[in-house]
Amino acid sequence: MTRSRAIALIGVPTALVLIVSAIALAGGYRLNLTPSEPLGLWRIETLDRDVAVGDLVFICPPAAVSFLQARERGYLRRGLCAGGFAPLIKTVMALPGQQVEIAENVAVDGQPIPSSRVRTTDGEGRAVGAYSGGVVPAGFLFLHSSFASSFDSRYFGPIPASGLLGLARPVVTFDTR
Repeated sequence: MTRSRAIALIGVPTALVLIVSAIALAGGYRLNLTPSEPLGLWRIETLDRDVAVGDLVFICPPAAVSFLQARERGYLRRGLCAGGFAPLIKTVMALPGQQVEIAENVAVDGQPIPSSRVRTTDGEGRAVGAYSGGVVPAGFLFLHSSFASSFDSRYFGPIPASGLLGLARPVVTFDTR
């Protein structure tokens, strides 16, 4: 096999993968490789209304120290959001003005959230701090994932709604939870 033929056999498929990836990224498609939601291909769908409790959304976390530390611990992946984070896929559980109570589990306006046990350590036995609770401020959202080890607002509190990218819609997913 000639050198130019070998380069073509490797280069052409590589170029095709890069082109398809760029088109998918520009089209709002994202690959979820975290256990917080089913693994697979997801699409960011434009939100043409106000966000509501129960919406499953893509959101960029703020470039804050707590999120940098979370990435160092492996809770967050690298991506194209500010601070170099990948967008999160989470369910909106509370909107501005709603009261969040954090105890052994989470409650919003006195209503317990299913699958919201608050852990004191992560999977490696490291201490994990919990959000203290309170009223969700204007311009912020309280987010949740039913996955027991999810890094969500139970731990980091409400985050700015300005990071909202849109609704999260599964395209091809595999629920291994």
